[in-house]
Amino acid sequence: MTTATSTDTAQVTPSGTVSPVRLTWLHLKFQFLETVRIPMAVIGNALFPALAMVFFVVPQQEVAGNPAFATMAVGGLAMFAVCSASLFTYGLGVAEDRALPFDPFMRSLPAGPGPRMVARVGNGAVFALFGLVPLIVVAWLFTSAAVTPTELAAGIGMILLTSVPFVLLGMAVGYSLTAKAALPVVQVILFPLAFAGGLFLPPMMFPAWLDTLSQLTPTRAGRDLLVEALTGQEANPWAWPVLIGWTVVFAMLAVWAYRRDEGRRFR
Repeated sequence: MTTATSTDTAQVTPSGTVSPVRLTWLHLKFQFLETVRIPMAVIGNALFPALAMVFFVVPQQEVAGNPAFATMAVGGLAMFAVCSASLFTYGLGVAEDRALPFDPFMRSLPAGPGPRMVARVGNGAVFALFGLVPLIVVAWLFTSAAVTPTELAAGIGMILLTSVPFVLLGMAVGYSLTAKAALPVVQVILFPLAFAGGLFLPPMMFPAWLDTLSQLTPTRAGRDLLVEALTGQEANPWAWPVLIGWTVVFAMLAVWAYRRDEGRRFR
């Protein structure tokens, strides 16, 4: 017979079950280690936005040499880093997990889906931050982008918030499709959303009809809120309602896809 240590006792509720917070932390730690053990899964998502900055922003001195324009460019590409990391890591990652025999075992445990899904959202935020490091270094070295410590902290907080709907969308794709099908679907979702959201071209270059359509996308809402945090430029008043609305929709899709997959594969 074994005796529980004081640490173990603190992690168990009075009813004898492990607390949801502890379960969420364990899932978060496990998912993080599982991802970083495949370095290309992290490096690929981290390098693309920085390379886009090098090839498309740095050579344009009218943009790179202007602090306001350069900071907005960094904000747009930072938002793309968030979308890419969230959709590829979780759209493909969840689909690949479902093909493994360990996944049905995990889902049959009495803990339920909540801690695992919350942990995926948390990991999405962590890898979104990882994707920003090369981008920030390139912007610092080769452009005139400049922010105060307060603006930088506000930008990081906004990045964490705006990653949530895209992690949920990735989970919805991953629980709905196989790994082979998820890859093209993620690409079809990511690049139109990125373009329509003004992540590659500033929205002020859009025609009126495209600008109006753009304001209804989660990428444009996230981009505008991030630029507001970094530069103080006022965001579209619809940005928060649009972002929150899409977060609710994607959360419902993720829950529906999870339950549908569970009902089809085992009961």
